[in-house]
Amino acid sequence: MSKESIQGGAAVVISRRKPVVVSAHDLITSRFLRQGQELPLVIELKNKSLDLCDWLGKNRQAIEENLLKYGAILFRNFGIDTIARFEQVAKAIAGDLLEYKERSSPRTQISGNIYTSTDYPPEHHIFLHNENSYQRRWPQKIFFCCITPAVQRGATPIADIRKVADHIPEEIKEKFRQKKVMYTRTFGQGLGLAWEVVFQTTDKAAIEEHCREDGIEIEWLPNNRLRTRAVREAFRRHPKTGEWLWFNHATFFNISSREPEVRDSLRALFKEDELPTNSYYGDGTPIEAEVLDTLRAAYHKQTISFPWEKGDVMLLDNMMVAHGREPFSGPRKVAVGMAEPVDSTPLN
Repeated sequence: MSKESIQGGAAVVISRRKPVVVSAHDLITSRFLRQGQELPLVIELKNKSLDLCDWLGKNRQAIEENLLKYGAILFRNFGIDTIARFEQVAKAIAGDLLEYKERSSPRTQISGNIYTSTDYPPEHHIFLHNENSYQRRWPQKIFFCCITPAVQRGATPIADIRKVADHIPEEIKEKFRQKKVMYTRTFGQGLGLAWEVVFQTTDKAAIEEHCREDGIEIEWLPNNRLRTRAVREAFRRHPKTGEWLWFNHATFFNISSREPEVRDSLRALFKEDELPTNSYYGDGTPIEAEVLDTLRAAYHKQTISFPWEKGDVMLLDNMMVAHGREPFSGPRKVAVGMAEPVDSTPLN
């Protein structure tokens, strides 16, 4: 059984067996990167006479249906090789883009609400995570655009978070449901982001008000440092499908998930309660080492990686699909945009 939508001469057919996206003149096709692997869905241009933004605007509903089914869509061979074109594509799909607030990763604003992907040394791996899942608000959609692929490696690995959760034993999931997750962050120590960058203001009163509204406990420390604690749910309800998803930074923020040399350096420099980031159960007790090992293994089992091609645009449902970054060599420029804010308050 399939569903077909025809707009402006382009037919988008979504089949339960196999996705097919074609135009009346075979301008667009769809496929998967590997047989038996349904992440991501690849939508590929066969004839560059088609304007992607125009096509997307006419087929937003079909794109949304495919995204909710697969979680990730890779638009390939559309020649999106400038930031301006990338911004146009993102807006054609999702409307206005979001400012990057309550930051946890260093990013550089390129244009409007388009940012660099995490400005982290290229030799380091970035563990899989769902963007801003430690916050009360987060983007439903996140876009990536490869302007310049790395010389070696540099992929953006992804994982279906629903399948990740299938590898987490029920007793671990239930413990997180009951206890939730506590995130601790300490700013102003010379490592990581400064609190002025994280909250995008130097006004301490404004930060205090923001934290009160968002359920974040704050503590001003000597030498202009700031410590925050926030207890969040480990599972969140998808606003469109209604399913409860493993959606948190418990693994990503935990000191044990850092690369060994980074972890050892941080432990040598800071006391436990002064680490730049860390995670605990919601009652403040440590998450057991064996639990964290199990969580990391669950992400690794579902990780899918593929090399970027110049002009690729990848759209993720940020609640369904986690992303990370491989180490790389040579120049690499991947831009990021986020859209469709979700506020957890009515969903808990």
